[in-house]
Amino acid sequence: MADDDTLKASISVLLDEHARLQEELSDPAVHADAGRAKKLTRRYAELEKVAVAARRFFQLEEDVAAAEEFAADDSDFAAEARRLAQEHSEVEAELKDLLVPSDPDDARDAIIEIKAGEGGDESALFAADLLRMYQRWIDSRGWSSQILDATHSDLGGYKDVTMAVKAKSDGAYGWLKFEGGVHRVQRVPVTESQGRIHTSAAGVLVFPEVDEPEEVGLDDNDLRIDVYRSSGPGGQSVNTTDSAVRITHLPTGITASCQNEKSQLQNKEAALRMLRARILAKQAEEAAAEAADIRRSQVRTVDRSERIRTYNFPENRITDHRTGYKAYNLDQVLAGDLDPVIGSCREADKAARLDALGD
Repeated sequence: MADDDTLKASISVLLDEHARLQEELSDPAVHADAGRAKKLTRRYAELEKVAVAARRFFQLEEDVAAAEEFAADDSDFAAEARRLAQEHSEVEAELKDLLVPSDPDDARDAIIEIKAGEGGDESALFAADLLRMYQRWIDSRGWSSQILDATHSDLGGYKDVTMAVKAKSDGAYGWLKFEGGVHRVQRVPVTESQGRIHTSAAGVLVFPEVDEPEEVGLDDNDLRIDVYRSSGPGGQSVNTTDSAVRITHLPTGITASCQNEKSQLQNKEAALRMLRARILAKQAEEAAAEAADIRRSQVRTVDRSERIRTYNFPENRITDHRTGYKAYNLDQVLAGDLDPVIGSCREADKAARLDALGD
């Protein structure tokens, strides 16, 4: 009974917030501030799922009580009462899942950065494979992506590449954040003449995207902006003007650079976009550390020993070392079938959050 009361009390609090947000969003003045409106709309969308499930939960509760009352006088209602009770239990389980605290950044768009690590040219080629894998998966979900910056390698791979990802409804960051870490590949490189299998690695970093520039206020006095000449594969100049931009946030030492666009102004805007995302991520990490809940989902170095996933080409095998997920459909995963792999991480994360609620 106590658990039932606790559940209903939690639902009541969220339904009150849902009603307040609905009232706020009906005020035209709120939409004059695009950043605030987007934040409120995102939270309202989360709570709408709770509201829909809650309405079903309370309706089924009444239906079960009525069916059980009728069943006392007419046995024909007994089966209906059992069916409704089962449905009520399923909706209750759904509600409990929805009530698990989520990362407040999950509903944001994302910026993903892929860096070649150990393995030289082979690692850079693998970084390109990872980029294509993500692009295909993003396309399959009806999302959109944009390359913000890229440094190519001689053989057509990437030394590093940064991409922005925008979702239609579900937050891109809530899915892609589990990709942060070191990805290891085992295969015969194109540069290998004797057919030997090599192991190399590429690192992935994922940041939640800032909704509006004002959300992470950057004082111009805290920024050092350097411009330089863009270069292509092999260091060949692809631009005769100093259009590439590197921005350093002096208080934190965080930097971001961009040379993908021909215009210095466009490169500056892209670099600022990346810089804000990195600062937001740092602020979130510091806040989590203060709450003794340090994020463990991302690896900041490109060291093979700190791998999160292995891509074994000879065996066509994909393995996620955090969840134990293993499948022999690597070709399909690289073609964009990432849902089962990422899904295993999302389920493990949800289970961990449920366990934390019980502590």
